[in-house]
Amino acid sequence: MGLSLQGDGKVSIFQITALFSMLFALVGFSYNVWRMEISEYNSTMRSASFELLLQLSELEGIVYAAHYDQDPVAGNPRRGWIKVNLIADLSMITESEIETSAQRLKQEWQTNWQSVPDSESSAVSVVEAIDSTREEVRLLLSKLD
Repeated sequence: MGLSLQGDGKVSIFQITALFSMLFALVGFSYNVWRMEISEYNSTMRSASFELLLQLSELEGIVYAAHYDQDPVAGNPRRGWIKVNLIADLSMITESEIETSAQRLKQEWQTNWQSVPDSESSAVSVVEAIDSTREEVRLLLSKLD
């Protein structure tokens, strides 16, 4: 009363059970690997996002110190360049939308850094680019599991 494969061989209940057990183990292992990859991705994105938010806030502080406080130490453009470059570097390990927004921020900084202390429009332009990047980071964080 067994199933026959090819030729004379018969498949026993034990063989069927073993086959289903192996299949079940393979599916379980595959799911576990997939879940671990997703967890690692989420962890990496969270860490990068939190660091980006910190760097964006510090850059915003530099812009405010340079423009509103006229503080050449706290508003030092070299510190701004360091922050902008770090933001661009960190954005490379996130999603493409954040990387694009960080590149726009870098471009705004490059265009306006010299006039930030004296020009309201330059300061606003850089802060708007910071806010845009910050919004992209928040959007990524809201999508994570």
